[in-house]
Amino acid sequence: MKEIFEKLDQLFERDSSAVLATIIRQSGPSPRGAGTKCLIMDDGSFVGTIGGGILEARTLEKAKEVFDAGLPARLYFSLEGTDVAETNMLCGGRVEVFLEPISGLNPLHVAVFQEAGKGLSQGGGGLFVTLIDRDRWQGGKLPKLFLGKNGERAGSLLGAKGIEDALAKRLEKLMRSRQLSLFSMTDDEGNPVEVLAEPVMAASFLYVFGGGHVSKQIVPLANLVGFHVVVIDDREEFADPRFFPEAKEIRYIPFEGAMERLATDKSSFVVIVTRGHMHDKTVLAQSLKTGARYIGMIGSRRKRDIIYQKLLEEGFTKEDIDRVHSPIGLDIGAETPEEIAVSIVAELIKVRALD
Repeated sequence: MKEIFEKLDQLFERDSSAVLATIIRQSGPSPRGAGTKCLIMDDGSFVGTIGGGILEARTLEKAKEVFDAGLPARLYFSLEGTDVAETNMLCGGRVEVFLEPISGLNPLHVAVFQEAGKGLSQGGGGLFVTLIDRDRWQGGKLPKLFLGKNGERAGSLLGAKGIEDALAKRLEKLMRSRQLSLFSMTDDEGNPVEVLAEPVMAASFLYVFGGGHVSKQIVPLANLVGFHVVVIDDREEFADPRFFPEAKEIRYIPFEGAMERLATDKSSFVVIVTRGHMHDKTVLAQSLKTGARYIGMIGSRRKRDIIYQKLLEEGFTKEDIDRVHSPIGLDIGAETPEEIAVSIVAELIKVRALD
C-alpha cells in the first residue's frame, strides 16, 4: 500500500489520473486475497499486483473503460472454466474487482488520498469508506471518506451522513479486524447502497535478531499474520534467504550498530533471539533507544535480570526496562522452538491489536 500512496503523490504533482483496482470479493482459491490492490496509470503501467496472469490482463483492459468514462466499474472473474481456458490459472476461485478513477485535477480525490497517506507515514492509519454504486459517482462526484483513527476526516459520502457516523462509531473494531468489509446500508433518504470499508494501516515491520532454530519458526508464522519480517544475523551462513523464504528481507550485518541501519519507528516490532546473552544485550540496548512499539527478548528470568542490571548501570532507567517483554511470548507452557514461536507471535498479535 505504501508504494501506491507514493505513486499517487507523484501523479498528483503532475495533475495526472489513475485507476485503483481492489479485490473486494474473493471465494475459493485465488492468487491474491480481498483487499489486494494495484494502481494503473493511463499509459498501462501499474504499481502493485492483484495476482498476475489473465486476471490482471482483464483488469488492465477494464481500466481503459474507467479512464474513458471517469466512472468506476466492477469486474467479475472466475478462475475456472472459460475464464481461464488455455491458461495455467486453474485456481478454481471467484474474484470481484472494483476499479475506481482517481484524478489529480479533482481536489476531493487529492485531499482524501493525501490525508490517508499522511496517516500512514506517521505510523497511524484509518478507514477508507466508499459507496461503490456507479450512479453515486456521476458528475465527477466522489462518494469516498477517510476516517483517521486519531479523529481526522477527509471527503464525504454525499448524502449518507448516517453511514459516516455509524462507521465512525465502529472504527476501532473495523481497524482491529484488518479486513476489508462490504455492507448493504441505506443513505439518509432510505435508499439502499453498497458500502466498502477498508482499513488503511502502516505495515508492521518485525525485526528478528538471530537466525537460529526459533527464528526459523517465528518468520513463517509472523508473515502469515501480516508482519513485514526482516531477519538480521551477524553470521553469513545464518543470514541465508534459503532458510527464511517468507521473510521480506535478510540482513547480514554486525549486531553492534545494527539499529542505525534499520528504519525503526513507533510501529516497529523487535524480537531478540540471538545465540548468546551478550549479543542480546547489545541489541536490546540499541532497541531501547528507538521508539519501537514492541521489544521482546528470549531467555530465562535469571539471564534477563543480569542483562537488566548491566543496562541500569550503564544509565538506562527502570522505565526503559519496563518496555521489554521478557521472558518473551505469552505464557502457554511452550517448550519446543515451534511452541515458543507460537507464543511469541501470539504476543505480537496481542500488542498489535491493542492500538
